[in-house]
Formats: sequence, structure tokens, C-alpha cells
Amino acid sequence: MGRLFGTDGVRGVANADLTAELALDLAVAAAHVLVERSGDARPTVVVGRDTRASGEFLEATVVAGLASAGVDVVRLGVVPTPAVAHLTTVWGAAAGVMISASHNPMPDNGIKFFDAGGFKLADAVEDEIEAHLRQPWSRPTGAAVGRVRTAHDAVARYVAHLVGTLPASLHGLRVVVDCAHGAAYDAAPDALRAAGAEVVAIAAEPDGLNINAGVGSTHPERLVEAVRAHGADAGVALDGDADRCIAVAADGRIIDGDEILAVLALALHEQGRLARGTVVTTVMTNLGFHRAMAAHGIEVVETAVGDRYVLEAMRAGGYLLGGEQSGHVVFLDHATTGDGSLTALQLMSRVAATGRPLAELVAVMSRLPQVLVNVRVADKTAAMGASGLAAAKAAVERQLGDNGRVLVRPSGTEPVVRVMVEAPTEQEAQQAADRLAAALAD
Repeated sequence: MGRLFGTDGVRGVANADLTAELALDLAVAAAHVLVERSGDARPTVVVGRDTRASGEFLEATVVAGLASAGVDVVRLGVVPTPAVAHLTTVWGAAAGVMISASHNPMPDNGIKFFDAGGFKLADAVEDEIEAHLRQPWSRPTGAAVGRVRTAHDAVARYVAHLVGTLPASLHGLRVVVDCAHGAAYDAAPDALRAAGAEVVAIAAEPDGLNINAGVGSTHPERLVEAVRAHGADAGVALDGDADRCIAVAADGRIIDGDEILAVLALALHEQGRLARGTVVTTVMTNLGFHRAMAAHGIEVVETAVGDRYVLEAMRAGGYLLGGEQSGHVVFLDHATTGDGSLTALQLMSRVAATGRPLAELVAVMSRLPQVLVNVRVADKTAAMGASGLAAAKAAVERQLGDNGRVLVRPSGTEPVVRVMVEAPTEQEAQQAADRLAAALAD
């Protein structure tokens, strides 16, 4: 049996892979590990979820499992993932639990854990939870069982925290925010309005079934239309659990995480606030980003794909800014995980402070054409060893030389192998990506 935890918690099709029974067992196992590690016989855990219908029964089973194991639970209801991380720390909880599959389709769901510091659990701790799964245990009774309460002010507290990170008002900016019918459907618009912006909210009417459905950071087309229709200065799109952000300029151009990170890195560098003059990114980061940072004397530390690896490098090196092309951006002086709403506020703050359009700010980086092909496979390990893949990859790399890059990697959350190619032209990148995808299918 493979490892239960992936790169971002436990995920699967809700009620098929991720069942109520598994959620209950995970919660009980996590409770036992937390008690052992904290030394607190009666720890508190906060639990949040996104807007998926399946989150309702999974929340109920996670809360039941924790309380049955003698852990007190604070239910946050529907909140963004970074809100769980933030409130875990400010309330002094032993851990936080978020029930979400992030940008995945609605039928999927997931469970991710945060430690007392608001950081995602280390692999060793996740392995410890797995080892405790379905082990015999003594059930508390009477007053020893955990108690459950609901925090009705969770969103308001989180919004206040977000707005408190800004040095100046967003007054005068009109911003469209695509909430993906997800966890930040109220928090993100509230935060932008509280910061002074005029806000147009779209995809902010969750019904349990429409999360990420043709909207959000993975489908910014509707946001592009809305920005143009409302004559907005910019638009921002979040994903289902609001830990990532993609932007749209006034002219409709889509701004990815690399470009957002470039703008924010340069802003902090100018202000003397970029710790060690370094920003942390992943192997997916566009070559144009590296060139832009080098031109301004900023060092780049590169990690494996996944915001947890970005965070690990940031904490190890004492860096304060890092992120991914997908839109996960981490401001370690304000948050312990990627935060789409925080990213949107900081980006709009830079627009307001400079008086320059977003399109002009991102022009600091010349993005190489990049093509990403997701090849769905039955077995990721077998696919990576497919006959001819190594030879095809070597041939493409020889052809591109220093003018492009190739990356082939298995997804950590889905049954796909991702093929990424950067090249001088879109056509060259697409042809090379198609060639590699065909080799994977052999």
C-alpha cells in the first residue's frame, strides 16, 4: 500500500476514496499523535472546510473523531485554508484541520493538517498519523470526551488580519474578484472593500456543487470578461480553498504566479524588506523570472513543486517571500501558508502605491512561452519509466539548448504526469510538449 498522504494532505473522490470511515480514523489517529506530541491531555483543534457538499459530512466525521478521542474542537465553518492556519496560531490551538481539495473538481475532497505554528505537517508527523490508523485505543468517557463549539466570528477575524497587513489604502481602485464559488466567497470581497477598493465579486454564490466549475484561478476566462466589462483596474481569481491567486490586468491579460511574485519581490527589494535579498520558487518557475531577478540583483532559491517545499526552504534559509507559478505566494511575515486573498491585497497595494497599471508593473519580467500538458495515466511510476521518454526528453533539450527548459514530473495530487516546456516560441514549446506526451503514452 502506498503512502496515504500526498503533497497536500489526503485527497480523493469524496465518499469513494475519501470516505466518512477514513476521515473518522484519520481524525482519531491525529488526535492521538497530537496528545503525545503536545503533552496536553486536552488539546484544542480548529476545523474549517470549503464549500463542497461533501465537506458537510466530512466535517461532521472529523469533528466526531477528534472529540471522541478527547480533543476539544472549534468549528470554523466555511473559511479559506489560510484562515485555518492563521486562527490555529492566534488561538493557541494544538493543530488545525482543513477539509478541501483546493482547485480540484467538486467530486474530490481532502483533509490537510496544520501544526500548532500554522504550518503544514512534516512528512514524519504525517507518517506517524498513518502508523496510528485503526490502532487499538482507550476511549474516554464522561467529562473526558472532547467538547465542540462554533466560532461565528472566524471570517471577521481573518479579514481583520488581512487588512492589517497593508501599509496604505486601496482607495481609487476598482477590482474584480473571482471567488471560484469557494471558501473565500465572502472573506476576499470583504477584505478588499475594507482596504478601500471598489469591489465587483463574481463566482461568489456557492451552492455546494459549483466550486471551481469553469471559474477561479484555473479558469480565468470569466474574470477577463468581467474586468473588461466593468472597466476595472485589475482582477484577481482565487481557487476553491483560496490559497492561490491569479491576476488579470485592465487590458485582459492574465498574470500568473511568477509575474505576481516578480512584482512583489521587486517591491520588497526596493523597500529593503526582502530578507537576504532572496526569493524562493519552484522548478516550474518561468525562465523569464530568473532573468528578471538576476537583472535586479535578487537571488533565487529553487525547490520541488509544492508550496510545502517552498515553505521548507523559506524557513530553513530565513527568507520571507516565496511562491509558485500556480499562484501560491507565501509572505512569511504575515502568513504560514499560501494565501490568495493576502496576495491580492499586497499586489493591489503595489498598484495603488506606485500609481502604475498592473500591466506596466509586470513588464519587468519577459515571460518565455510555456506549454503545460497533463497526461492522465493509470500508473505514474510506470509512465515515468515509459520506453522512449528519456530519449525524447534528451532530444528536446538538445534542440532548445539555453533558450528553453523541459520538466516532466508526476503530479503529487492527481493521476497525471505533467509535461512542461519553455521555448522561444509558442509553436516550438507546443511541438516539444506534444512529442514528450506521446512518449509517455507509448
